[in-house]
Amino acid sequence: MTYLMMILSLLKKEILAVFKDRTTRGILIVPPILQAFLFGYVATFDLKSVNYVYLDASHSSASVELGRKIDGSGFFKRVNVASMDEAHYLLNDGEVLMLVQVQADFAKRLAHAEKASVLVITDGRNSTTAATAVAYVSGIIADFNRDYLGHQNLVIDYRSWYNDGLQTRWNIVPALVATLSMIQTIMLAALSVAREREKGTFEQLLVTPLSMTQLLIGKAIPPIVIGLAQATVILLVALFWYEIPFRGSIVELYVGLLAFVAACVGLGLTVSAISNSMQQAMLYAFVMIVPLALLSGLMTPIANMPELWQDLTCLNPLRYAISICRRVYLEGESLLALRHEVGALLLFSVVTMPLAGWFFRHHLS
Repeated sequence: MTYLMMILSLLKKEILAVFKDRTTRGILIVPPILQAFLFGYVATFDLKSVNYVYLDASHSSASVELGRKIDGSGFFKRVNVASMDEAHYLLNDGEVLMLVQVQADFAKRLAHAEKASVLVITDGRNSTTAATAVAYVSGIIADFNRDYLGHQNLVIDYRSWYNDGLQTRWNIVPALVATLSMIQTIMLAALSVAREREKGTFEQLLVTPLSMTQLLIGKAIPPIVIGLAQATVILLVALFWYEIPFRGSIVELYVGLLAFVAACVGLGLTVSAISNSMQQAMLYAFVMIVPLALLSGLMTPIANMPELWQDLTCLNPLRYAISICRRVYLEGESLLALRHEVGALLLFSVVTMPLAGWFFRHHLS
């Protein structure tokens, strides 16, 4: 009995120690609730009003009815265009996910009980969503064959841009170049000062002739170098193991990654500045990294998220980094075309580094 009472006393002590600290209580309560909402609303592959283009060269009753069925499914929202070139531009720019084209001889072939095809082109950069969209269109055409035609003569001629065969790794692995480098960079930067505090060496740094700016630069450069090295490893895996074709400029890719890891270092140093221990820094970093990953478009397209969450992604540097990696890697886009993404990352860097310096001064005062 005494043995059991001793264990219960120890348990009571540990529970009180966990809940006594206000910061720890917040970490135990707030992040799980936030992440539950994030996973429920953000991590979704459901198709809801996905933009698509319907090009009808037939203008027949059959082609009009097919367009009505696609529109009425509740999964797709038609975007009207004036030409094929405009449709290709919207697909290339990511404004629409899918293009459905009906040929001029569509009605004639069906009238003669010949095979007629509908050309479906999807944006392969969103491979999972594109595959789901093709599956839905296939179901709609199967219903159209059964209910409207009474035979199975209408088939899909399917093509995918930037990702032949809609291989999921083509979409995910280039995005991992940014994501894994972010995790490494934030964790290293977050632990750098917290480690010094635990060892008691941070105060020694403060009495050296180094200014706060010099101290921040010295703390920032190693995580930046390691983050870029991490990105290089993932890039080599993508190129030589998965054999995903690289279509862009390696120099422009690294310019974008440099702006991104600099922003991540600023976030990590801010976490480090407000942390009193390595354990606390790791908890803060984890709480930060999970929402950043979920709101980045890594696994699920941003267009699938509710509007409020889509707006919040604009405050996420990983969103812009993934866009740069995918579009430079898969499409061969230049940084000039991605100037808005690069500008956003540079803005994050300009904001987060001085913010980390302010927290250092404020926390030490």
